[in-house]
Amino acid sequence: MKRPVALLSFEGPDRYSMVGGLGTRVTELAHAFAEAGSQIDLFFIGDPQLAPIEEAAPRVRYRRWCQWISAYHPANVYDGEPGKVDDFAKSIPPVIVDEIVVPAAERGERTLVIAEEWQTSGAVIALDALLRRRGLRDAATLLWNANNTYGFESVDWASLRRAAAITTISKYMKFELAMRGQQPLIVPNGIPARLLDGADAALVARWRAALGARPAFLKVGRFDPDKRWMQAIDALALLQDVPPPPRLVVRGGREPYGEDVLARARHHGLNVEEVSAPGNDEERLFANVAACRADVIVLRAFLPNESLYALYAAASAVLANSGREPFGLVGLEVMAAGGLPVCGATGEEYAEPFINAIVVDTDSPTELAAYLRDLIADPTLSSGMRVTAKQTAARFTWDAVLQTLERKLEFIEAGQGQL
Repeated sequence: MKRPVALLSFEGPDRYSMVGGLGTRVTELAHAFAEAGSQIDLFFIGDPQLAPIEEAAPRVRYRRWCQWISAYHPANVYDGEPGKVDDFAKSIPPVIVDEIVVPAAERGERTLVIAEEWQTSGAVIALDALLRRRGLRDAATLLWNANNTYGFESVDWASLRRAAAITTISKYMKFELAMRGQQPLIVPNGIPARLLDGADAALVARWRAALGARPAFLKVGRFDPDKRWMQAIDALALLQDVPPPPRLVVRGGREPYGEDVLARARHHGLNVEEVSAPGNDEERLFANVAACRADVIVLRAFLPNESLYALYAAASAVLANSGREPFGLVGLEVMAAGGLPVCGATGEEYAEPFINAIVVDTDSPTELAAYLRDLIADPTLSSGMRVTAKQTAARFTWDAVLQTLERKLEFIEAGQGQL
């Protein structure tokens, strides 16, 4: 797929911009396009202290936007969001047209623009209008992609449908969009092929040694009710009669709901202990985890990806048991790392119950506890699912996703005049 591509997203590769999974998605997607031969411009709300334009890799250009606003809102990409949304919509379309679409059209190339999430919908509508005024609408293919339902109430659906082809990442999200009168095309999320190499074996061994002999389940994510933290805590309490009783390793955020989650654990009589390491010293972190005897270990240390993936593989299972998950990228990352995910039953269409993952259909802690009890009692059940999970992850690399996208583009561009 060799063509100029502009990716539009609020989140991006900077620490300032990486709040959720969207930053990872667009960064990896940009590099996948470049490896396939395309020139990529990734527009995102970047760190105000970094260069506005950065040649990040061969054929990958980072374009940090709204930096003048971000300088007054230093917390993160969503700090000062309303002003950024407005500026993004007004200032990006002329740049894309003049600096990307026009030069590409002169070379006989059609530009692909992919915009992510509700914050970019206004920019896509404005870009479509500008292209039409300039007589360049046939020189660009515009896609708007929904990864979540956040902000749907702010989208001008009629104008967006006229401006761009709408895509999404799962059947679950397709039905959500259908409820808003849309007929999106599905292009699934992906993972970089390098993750299929698995987690670093030495780091996996160190995490297993630190976690000790007790079964250790892991839950990573924001402290948000949608993530079903209470189900995980209640299930852990139900499993304390298993010899040896399992423990839960938690890596959450700083959200206030976290206090409710830990209070629930203490209410059940579970011991809760926070574990950190000065200066994020990994050696000290392993030692402190090994010394911890708590039922719930709350990690308060930054984990680089290689260490996090090793923890995925070392854990008895990774509880990605969200009640509402539009796709569930973490589940695929766990599979690629050699771990075993426990998924919800919404957007994680790659998860097959007891074949490559544990899937919980309800928010009942009894259901989750029953499945985890089976894992503890039958180690061969876990080992078999981990093998199949790895094979599943291989079907969702970005290379495979781009092949799917290319086929969908044939349909979109053939009917572009009907938009």
